[in-house]
Amino acid sequence: MLSARSLGFADVRFADAGAAPAGAGSAVAGSAVAGSAGAVAGAGPLPAERFQAFIAAGRHAGMDWLATSAGDRIDARRIFPSVRTVAVLRLDYGGVAPPCPGPGFGRVASYAWGRDYHNLIGRKLKKLQRRLAEAHPGVRTYASIDSRPVWERAWAEVAGLGYAAKNGCILTPSQGAYYFIATLLFTEVVEPDPPVPARCGACTRCLVACPTGALPGDGSLDAPRCISYLTIEEPGPIAEDMRAKIGSWVYGCDDCQEVCPHVGADRPLVPPELQPHNAWLDLSAVLMADDDWLTAVTTGTPLRRAAPLRLKRNAAIVLGNQGVGRAALEHAARHPNATVAEAASWALERGTGRWNG
Repeated sequence: MLSARSLGFADVRFADAGAAPAGAGSAVAGSAVAGSAGAVAGAGPLPAERFQAFIAAGRHAGMDWLATSAGDRIDARRIFPSVRTVAVLRLDYGGVAPPCPGPGFGRVASYAWGRDYHNLIGRKLKKLQRRLAEAHPGVRTYASIDSRPVWERAWAEVAGLGYAAKNGCILTPSQGAYYFIATLLFTEVVEPDPPVPARCGACTRCLVACPTGALPGDGSLDAPRCISYLTIEEPGPIAEDMRAKIGSWVYGCDDCQEVCPHVGADRPLVPPELQPHNAWLDLSAVLMADDDWLTAVTTGTPLRRAAPLRLKRNAAIVLGNQGVGRAALEHAARHPNATVAEAASWALERGTGRWNG
């Protein structure tokens, strides 16, 4: 029988959507979703204080869609009025990182090493939806994987997939947070799973590891200071006081996850589509590449979100931090895009007197 487990999801948890009376749960549709990995959360209005404070403080930076869709994210019934249960699904990513090829290469966050996870998980969710429709014709569903106004992390916390760690990630004790979170809202009532108690304790490793001070320590994120936000979402110039702190990260950042004691030495097996094909980027090649070609080769991967201009801006900054790639930087300094050209000029000036290649 097709189930979430058979599709490669490592775990499924369920949350009550807030429309079902206590004790009214049924395991019928829930078992069809979960298979051997069963668990549940219900769908009602989520506790909104943390999210509203994040928006009010401007910590979402330029991600205006978070503010404009806040009502839908807090109450799933606004986008799917008949929802009774939210199934929260986990798909692991990461695996073992290949060694750095050497100077002139930039690091890519592990979630972006392979193909676009939206496409991969979207196909799995569609298969699961078809299976549910066949087995339970009266059940209707609504699927999401962080491209729809569903607050997946909050549902994961409510459903007991993990807890909100100090770095803002949903963390599963003894397993870490290297996983994607998808949700399947459906109209069947399923007994919800209990939440997981927080287990960060007095640990502050992630807070100390963040080079830009983007983690206030309350489980939230100050996006304007986050390397992932700066290298992926920020469309304009990156503030100069942030550039050196970016280090060798050309797309995203894993610093706060790599130090977490819940991340074991044995990383999970991941599907072929998520293997580390793009763990390191040749930064000079990125800067020398034609913009249209760079767009084409990153299509179908998470890197497409930043290509070509943000990726070139980032590549220039990282080369400046490393003190290599002078020829590529001189080429990029003549780029018609002002942000790319300025980043390359900054990198050339930063590298004055310490060029290694």
